[in-house]
Amino acid sequence: MCGITGMVHLEQDLRQQELLLRKMQRTLQRRGPDQEGIFLSPQCAMAHTRLAVIDVEKGRQPMEVTAGGETYTIVYNGELYNTAELRTQLEQEGTVFQTHCDTEVLLQSYVHWGPRCVEQCNGIFAFAVWEHSARRLFLARDRIGVKPLFYAEIPNGFVFGSEIKALLQHPDVPHEIDKTGIAELLLMGPGRTAGGGVFRTIREVKPAHCGYYMQGQLHLHPYWELHAAEHTENFADTAAHVRELVTDAVRRQMISDVPIGTFLSGGLDSSLLSSLANQVMQEQGRELHTFSVDYRDNDRYFQKSHFQPTSDPTYIRAMERYLGCRHHWTVLDTPALAEALYAAVDARDLPGMVDVDSSLLLFCREIRQEVTVALSGECADELFGGYPWYRDADIRRINGFPWAQSTAYRTQFLLPEIAAEIDAQAYVQSAYARTVAAAEQLPDDSPLESRMREMMKLNLDWFMQTLLDRKDRMSMYNALEVRVPFCDYRIAEYLYNVPWEYKDWNGYEKGLLRTAMQDVLPPEVLWRKKSPYPKTHNPSYLQAVSEMLRHVVADPLSPVLQIVRKEMLERLLESEESVQWYGQLMTRPQIMAYFVQMNYWLEKYQVKVVL
Repeated sequence: MCGITGMVHLEQDLRQQELLLRKMQRTLQRRGPDQEGIFLSPQCAMAHTRLAVIDVEKGRQPMEVTAGGETYTIVYNGELYNTAELRTQLEQEGTVFQTHCDTEVLLQSYVHWGPRCVEQCNGIFAFAVWEHSARRLFLARDRIGVKPLFYAEIPNGFVFGSEIKALLQHPDVPHEIDKTGIAELLLMGPGRTAGGGVFRTIREVKPAHCGYYMQGQLHLHPYWELHAAEHTENFADTAAHVRELVTDAVRRQMISDVPIGTFLSGGLDSSLLSSLANQVMQEQGRELHTFSVDYRDNDRYFQKSHFQPTSDPTYIRAMERYLGCRHHWTVLDTPALAEALYAAVDARDLPGMVDVDSSLLLFCREIRQEVTVALSGECADELFGGYPWYRDADIRRINGFPWAQSTAYRTQFLLPEIAAEIDAQAYVQSAYARTVAAAEQLPDDSPLESRMREMMKLNLDWFMQTLLDRKDRMSMYNALEVRVPFCDYRIAEYLYNVPWEYKDWNGYEKGLLRTAMQDVLPPEVLWRKKSPYPKTHNPSYLQAVSEMLRHVVADPLSPVLQIVRKEMLERLLESEESVQWYGQLMTRPQIMAYFVQMNYWLEKYQVKVVL
């Protein structure tokens, strides 16, 4: 993967802005430490940092081609998984290629098909193409939103980048948040409304959107969405179809010219991907590297719960024996986990999922010592209905985001003068209502099927986006490319129309997926009850974040006190009340850590609050 950034200006000669461009580029160096390049022209300047994965020698960017009297220059972050098919199709229509990399295939696809090229692509991507004569910039982001792309409209110009930090280097992008940004932080965080960037003038190209910036105007439009259609296959055929889609996605995403491995938590999704990846590696005569994370003394402090009835290590070892792979353990301890809360903000450019982020950041750092590319099991739960809020009828009926029924509690943290400016319930409820209204239905859908379409839309647009943000930033902070086979858009399209009875086959969470893949896993892993991302159960973590928050509260100059009531932070420290801030992964210790991160973010990014 890579980092991209650039700017367009209608009045300045951007050939004189190389120093600024390089400052923007430098912020993305961790995403692409192998190579870097810049493009300068009077009205457009673009920069690239590369993590070389395919055609290491010839895949340099920015890349340029000339055809039909027009010159095109691209900067691209991502991976195409149907490169071979696109290349063959383009060659048959007369295109001559100079490299073997997917960057040239994507660029030639744009030259050949224009904006509709994105409809031909199976992959994860964010890219920009400058047309020299037409003086217009084309922007696009992949269907699911795996790869990020932020932008800001500035006086007489436009700035874009893979991460917010690149935009903040530009003097015309203010480090400000208004009441909308505060609402995002306090009411939605660590989630984020699609298209928003929390900072007052920063926006995001939404997943499955593309369009042009030209003559001072930005026009973006969706090029893909989920459509409701009648499902005509019986269960056996559906299971066979799912098996084909998942297996094909994994095989496509195993293509790499550098070492590749898999995350392995011992749960269904990562174990399934590891098993399929292992088959591919064995066919190639190669050994699969698998990676697991645990926490010091978790075996001592682990307590069963409704959400996490079993711990992971037993199942990881079962998979290690089953696969015969080369397995690597990372064991994290409280001091490193707490300290990395700050680096996690540096990576995300916002407060995030706290130790769920920081643990992944540290884990990816260790994985990167062995491989450059890894496959991860994100997004299976969103598509196949694995989360508790899909399967618990009472939770499912809740009118609102099922993982964040905490708006009233969150609102108590706002300073009264800010709370008076924000209708918290209306802000959250309107976001929820817009999302469920966009879930396409069939006239004869049952109430259950109708609700399940809404649930899938809610999860794809919100919860999954938070996890994908996390995965991209924490991995790319360590120059590790993480691929997510379950995010293949063909799987999402198909699953949107599979009836709930099939997904929940025999009353078992993700029963369809388990049945479809039942011969590639040992039974104890295949039928293991869902377990969330592993987190520390060590009481020392609560002690550590409590001490960190006490330091924040004790300092009257702490910037978070511009937004948050000091007495509520004190109550958080003293009370043992536990509220689910964002699903079961964020309760009291994580809420403390969230405010620690928010304070650090406000200070480091020199954020000004404007109301």
